Amino acid sequence: MTTVPPPLPYRVAGTSAETADTRSIELVPAGRALPPFAPGQFAMIYAFGVGEVPVSASALRGRHGGLVHTVRAVGAVSAALCRLRPGDNVGLSGPYGTGWDLEAAVGHDVLIVAGGIGLAPLRPVVHAVLDRQAAYGPLAVLVGARTPADLVYRDEIASWSGRVRVEVTVDRPAPGWRGAVGVVTALLDRLDLRPDRTCALVCGPEVMMRHTARALVSRGVVPQRVQVSLERTMHCATGHCGHCQLGPLLLCRDGPVVGYDRVAHLLLVREL
Repeated sequence: MTTVPPPLPYRVAGTSAETADTRSIELVPAGRALPPFAPGQFAMIYAFGVGEVPVSASALRGRHGGLVHTVRAVGAVSAALCRLRPGDNVGLSGPYGTGWDLEAAVGHDVLIVAGGIGLAPLRPVVHAVLDRQAAYGPLAVLVGARTPADLVYRDEIASWSGRVRVEVTVDRPAPGWRGAVGVVTALLDRLDLRPDRTCALVCGPEVMMRHTARALVSRGVVPQRVQVSLERTMHCATGHCGHCQLGPLLLCRDGPVVGYDRVAHLLLVREL
């Protein structure tokens, strides 16, 4: 039986507001450090006296050299994490789950499709591909958000232009918005997609991932080269409690990143 290790103490080195309800938190070890995380893996972050939640790493090396997580305040624990300030302490355990298979993307065009805060676990992929850009084909990043105010990493996305093909769309534009309006899958029509050379990584609301994956496959991308990051209620993070079960998969152990070829049939079943 797998023993769940206790969380290690980590200190908040810095925070930054991404949107009105979303903050990025950089954590550095207050003692012994956890093993290195891979892009797509997640940690259990424990807010002392409140509880713990799973959160994917949104950067593997922040401004202070620490691990960065981006949290949206949607419950008691995540709200407590969003209230953290530099010098505060949390408990951290991990890394858990599967990461994005970047080696499978070597030599291929890399297409990232993100919806909302789904860009957070894909952000380390952008960093990793840019760090080894010669190993990959062209990198394109498609981002969708509900409104312009809900866009995360706005300044960083702008800084990618020139090295990365970036397209952004929103569901509901605000006055002055000059970008695209509509669902993120519509942005696929703006790309000169080379299906036989494309490796796609997709994260966002499940309905968005389902439609995006199907759109890619309909354009000729093989399902084995479409990776999705799935989410269920993760509790133990070690595959024992069953809270995150999706058919035969326990997503905290077998995911969150899985090949679309493994889950396409499962995503067709409502409330599975």
